Amino acid sequence: MNYDLFDELTNTPAQPEEIEPGVALLRGAASHLASDIHQQLGAILNISPFRHMFTPGGRRMAVATTSCGPYGWISDQKGYRYHSVDPLTEQPWPAMPVSWIHLAHESALLAGFPDFQPDSCLINRYQTDTQLSLHQDKDERDFKHPIVSVSLGLSAQFLLGGMRREDATIKILLMHGDVLVWGNQSRLRFHGISRIQAGYHPVLGDCRINLTFRCAN
Repeated sequence: MNYDLFDELTNTPAQPEEIEPGVALLRGAASHLASDIHQQLGAILNISPFRHMFTPGGRRMAVATTSCGPYGWISDQKGYRYHSVDPLTEQPWPAMPVSWIHLAHESALLAGFPDFQPDSCLINRYQTDTQLSLHQDKDERDFKHPIVSVSLGLSAQFLLGGMRREDATIKILLMHGDVLVWGNQSRLRFHGISRIQAGYHPVLGDCRINLTFRCAN
């Protein structure tokens, strides 16, 4: 098992913390890659910039998004779905950096999900006072694959619910460099992000960036 993404600072692999069955938190697993990710993100945004999509009901989303990889996640009046072309540029989405793929694969492996090879990375930008309501990630073709979520910049309270929207939630503090992985019986749990509190991060400034890796197709 290759732990090289996680041992550069401590010389030991990140140890997953089981939050719930199928939900694992790897504290700080991406911290040492943050500067590189930030630079690579700049190149991605030059091709496919952040935008505020609209829900099928016509509501403007508070969280700005873009994507990279073979498939990008989009939302409009036709619904939620993945597409190989960025509707803003009418060009393919930017390529997913190899180091990002490796980070997602190794994180999933440490959390107990071998052979995870993402074909989509949804990139969300949360600014002060933005939040993400409870939802399920269910636009993917096959739910056997986990979700790998990388947090950068400002901290956030991740809300982990149950299989119904009305189920109780637990709060998980996600800090810069944390990686959260969920799958198996927890793959379709409702989840969201509480309102982002004002602050400043030396790498990302006054926002939170979230990379969500998925097997879309």
